[in-house]
Amino acid sequence: MRKRTGRLLAGALAALVVGVGVPASADTQSDDYYSGTEGLTGEALKDALHEIISDAEQLSYSDIWDGIKAADEDPANPSNVVLLYSGESRSKNDNGGNVGDWNREHVWAKSHGDFGTSGPGADLHHLRPTDVQVNSIRGNKDFDNGGSPVDGAPDNFTDNDSFEPRDEVKGDVARMIFYMAVRYEGTDSYPDLELNDQVNNGSAPYHGKLSVLLEWHESDPVDDFERNRNEVIYTEFQHNRNPFIDHPEWAADIFG
Repeated sequence: MRKRTGRLLAGALAALVVGVGVPASADTQSDDYYSGTEGLTGEALKDALHEIISDAEQLSYSDIWDGIKAADEDPANPSNVVLLYSGESRSKNDNGGNVGDWNREHVWAKSHGDFGTSGPGADLHHLRPTDVQVNSIRGNKDFDNGGSPVDGAPDNFTDNDSFEPRDEVKGDVARMIFYMAVRYEGTDSYPDLELNDQVNNGSAPYHGKLSVLLEWHESDPVDDFERNRNEVIYTEFQHNRNPFIDHPEWAADIFG
């Protein structure tokens, strides 16, 4: 693995330049962090990015609570987090497993590869705050369009084998799934996570639907909330980045 000292320093300097609370742009930090990716596409680019983003701090599952409270903080109310699917702002202290609480949603469903709550299961890049009941409704379904409205999460839809998030976070979901498919390649004790173009993937280490995720990635571009979240994870917690937030064009280069 590469040493991350230079990349951390570049990110820290970028944060100082843009100021507290303002997301660093990809242009200010990506040149150093993603060195070695110039001119690459397809599997070669995927392999290079895997090596870069695998140089990361491993969090415990309990650490994820603090990570979410920092990374998903409501910019309009620092005492709250913004729930992924509903968009609701809810107190950071209302985390847990009871009705009315928010909990840790694995956007890449942890049963897709059966990796539990370590390794991929404790990767902050795809763990997001969601209402307990909405989390249960999503379950381990793949992502696709269509279905019936989800109680407690306006503009989300679900059926017996898929889940469709609201338009404002469709791209966020896609980019988290892309990250997971690059970060985990079966080179350690965890499964090789891959994308496919189907639902009902069950316990196989696959997630879908790729064609829909690519459409969502295009229709919902990266926003400041996502950029800030990426920066917080990089500087304060795992010290790695989601490359599809910094370089959205790489989704087509690798998965298109």
